[in-house]
This record gives sequence, C-alpha cells and structure tokens, in this order.
Amino acid sequence: MANSSSQLFVGLMTGTSLDGIDAVVVDLAGDTPQLVASLGAPLPAELRQQLFQLQAPSHDEIHLAQLAANAHSRACAEVVLALLKQADLTAADIVAVGNHGQTIRHRPEYRYTLQIGNHALLAEYSGITVVGDFRSRDVAAGGQGAPLVPAFHQALFAKPNSNRVLLNIGGIANLSWLSAKGEVIGFDSGPGNVLLDAWILQHLDRHYDANGEWAASGKVLPDLLAQMQSEPFFTLPAPKSTGRDLFHLDWLNHHLATRNDSPADVQATLCELSAWSIATAITQQGAPDEVYVCGGGVHNTHLIQRLAAHLPCPIQSTAALGVDPDWVEAFAFAWLAQRCLAGQTANLPAVTGARGERVLGAIWPA
Repeated sequence: MANSSSQLFVGLMTGTSLDGIDAVVVDLAGDTPQLVASLGAPLPAELRQQLFQLQAPSHDEIHLAQLAANAHSRACAEVVLALLKQADLTAADIVAVGNHGQTIRHRPEYRYTLQIGNHALLAEYSGITVVGDFRSRDVAAGGQGAPLVPAFHQALFAKPNSNRVLLNIGGIANLSWLSAKGEVIGFDSGPGNVLLDAWILQHLDRHYDANGEWAASGKVLPDLLAQMQSEPFFTLPAPKSTGRDLFHLDWLNHHLATRNDSPADVQATLCELSAWSIATAITQQGAPDEVYVCGGGVHNTHLIQRLAAHLPCPIQSTAALGVDPDWVEAFAFAWLAQRCLAGQTANLPAVTGARGERVLGAIWPA
C-alpha cells in the first residue's frame, strides 16, 4: 500500500512500433522520481491490426478509429488494474494516469496531431483520474507537439558540465541533447525500428528482428542506402518530428521499385539507415560525452553496434542511470500528468518550436 507521503502516478505508453502497452507506477513525491512497479503487455492482435489499418486513409475510418480508441482504452485499463494488483495498490492510491494514447496521424504542418484513446472510458474502467491529449496544445501554439520527453529527460537525467544525449529508439528515433551549459535540444531523427519491423513482418512474418540477427545476416547496399539518405527530412533543421505518415512500406517500396535485392540485404541497409540517421543527428549538435539509449531499439544488438561505429563515445542503456530502458517513455507520461494537474508547463519551445511554454494535457476526473 502507498504511504501518506507518496504521490503515485501511472504512466502509459503505446508507441509507433505498436508492439505493446508499457505501464509504470511512479512516486513523484520527492526531488528524484522513483519507479515503484512496471508491467508490459502485448497489444491484442485484433487491436494491433486495427491500429495498423488506421495509419492510412480507409473507408469509414472515423467509425473504425472510435472503435479502436475504445478497444485501446479497455486494453490499457486491464493493464493498469493488473499493475496495481502486482504492486498491492488500489485505484485510490493513484493520483492520476498519464496516457499518451496511440498516434494514428501526426501532421503538425496542418496544425493537428491525433492520438486516439477514449480517456473518459479509461477513467470509467479504472476508477482513476486520467490525463491525456498531451500534444495538441503545443501544436496549437505553433509547435511540433513532439518530442515531449526532452523536458522529462532534462529533469531526470541532465548532468552538469557534460554533453549528455538521451536517445529513444522506438518506431521513430528521437533524441534529447542535454548540453553542459544546461540547454536542451530535442527532435526526431528519423526511423528507428519502424521500417525494420515492417520489412521483417512482410518477409518472415515476425513482428521484429530479434537482436538484429536478420539484418546482421545481410550486407549493406551502398547505392540503396545513398538513395534513402536523400530523403529531405534528414536535412531539415530542428524543430522537427515525424512518424508513420512519412516512413512506411510505401516509402520503402518507392526506393525498391526498380531493384531486386535480397530481403536480408535490404534489412541490413535499413538498419544502417537507422544507425546513420541517428548518429548524424547527434554529431551535428557537437561531440557528445555520453549517450544513453532507451526504447525497444536498445535490444537490437546489431543496431546498437552499428550506431556505436558511427559515434565518438560509448553507448550505454539508461539502466546505467537507474531507469530500465523499457520504461522511460511511460515514466515520462506519469511525470507529464503530474505537471498538468499542478498547472505547470511541460513543453520546451526550443525543442518543439511552440511560441511559448504551455501546460500540456486535458483531464478526465475519476
């Protein structure tokens, strides 16, 4: 049970990879947030398929999106209740759930971003206040609405007199450059796992390339790599963000249209593209002293090895900083929920391009 001095929040994250629901209980009472409990669960297969279909325009998609939002919230509620049982907690012990929702469109150039999830339903099922829709206020203020985690990275991981990089490799990779002077730069660098996952699903019917073994079995195709490196997104200045709206199988197939390459060689080249784009985004900011990785990509041994080959400093997991790399993103949305309830700003205009600092999120009381 929680003690009277604790301030417990639940953070929920389902990312671009669509691989599962990450849930944490975090105690945010003190200066140093503490991870109390964590639980991961795969997305139900039917829901995963629905979410994949919603990544592109389809017939009756408004109705399909609402059904998927309801199913997403039911799945999240089940994970939250299982997490509380695991931690010997009740809904009454939790201040709020911070729920990212599932991104199905991210078009800040048109002044919108859409993360579906029926937050009212989640509050009803869980009996806990829910804070969600974190990105739209930043977009309304002219920002990208992403990435939002650099403010959390700064609060938890910044180190005086060190250029420290926090790198999240999910479907899309994003980085936070925490400078020795206390400044923060953050943006999406491009594909992390999204193209790797899509390609192996198409050819081997697997959801991900375990340890990067399939990529490691192939060889990098320099001409294909150079062709993909010409994508204009890579040379855009920050602030910038991206998602499946740009990096998807049709994008890849466009580059493969006149080719007949070995699928394993294509996978090796996609892995190199992710490593190159991440490393380039980092080194364009300067020479980092430390790079710490979180997100699903940390488990792709081949990707991490290729990334290390491009960087001038060692790479470590955020476990070295005391936070398991699988839970950093969910941790961040618990922190964002607390900031919202306290009326505190949580975006970094230098990161997102917003006109100013804003309180992020909307609240659905229990």
